[in-house]
Amino acid sequence: MQKAVEITYNHQVLRGMEHIPAGEKVPAVILLHGFTGTKLEPHRFFLKISRALEALGIASFRFDFLGSGESDGNFEDMTVLKELDEAKAIFEFVKSHPSVDSNQIAVLGFSMGGLVASLFAGDFPDDVHKLILLAPAGEMRKMAKAIGETAMFIESLNGYDLGGNLIGKPFIEELQTLEVWTRASQYEKNVLIVHGTEDQAVPFNVSSSYIENCYHEKATLIQVDNADHTFNSVDWEEKVIRSICEFLE
Repeated sequence: MQKAVEITYNHQVLRGMEHIPAGEKVPAVILLHGFTGTKLEPHRFFLKISRALEALGIASFRFDFLGSGESDGNFEDMTVLKELDEAKAIFEFVKSHPSVDSNQIAVLGFSMGGLVASLFAGDFPDDVHKLILLAPAGEMRKMAKAIGETAMFIESLNGYDLGGNLIGKPFIEELQTLEVWTRASQYEKNVLIVHGTEDQAVPFNVSSSYIENCYHEKATLIQVDNADHTFNSVDWEEKVIRSICEFLE
């Protein structure tokens, strides 16, 4: 069953969708979207993942972060650590859900959502049953620095114009201080990483860095040959979804 759900967080509303299969106390997955993304992601990628999981008897929950999609807030107020706090609120919502086995909650993050997911799992290693990172933006500070150097800064709004999205200055500054590898490495359970070899937004070697600096032998890296950042072909998308399902089964 697919249903719209809401969480009130800091007097604002996070809007999302839950997919609940038949059964009692089922496993669940929380899906965290990427930078400028939404709970659907390109070519309804997240929806397709949720439907595939539901067919396996696994619940899933996908929300728009504040300032993205249909949730409250403004994009220019977004930072990684604010999204991390929102992920905590989402996790507590899922953990208390009457249909979910609170001991079997996996977290899946795509792109910047992968960065957030890796930090969340590192901060709460006992709570996350399994971790899935799709093209995780673990070195996003480099991209943020480039935005600060090349995008037009609008003084009156204290932000940068990136293709119509206003990027707040705190977002840029915060990323330069995040100790990603140190925090992410606190997670010691099984990790699946899936990444396209021709990803121009988040280079494939970032996933290798996650393995070298954080997860080592606990991680399985699936490379999708010739795939771009958002896995924009039916074959690439199917390989990603199949890998996720096999990992969670």
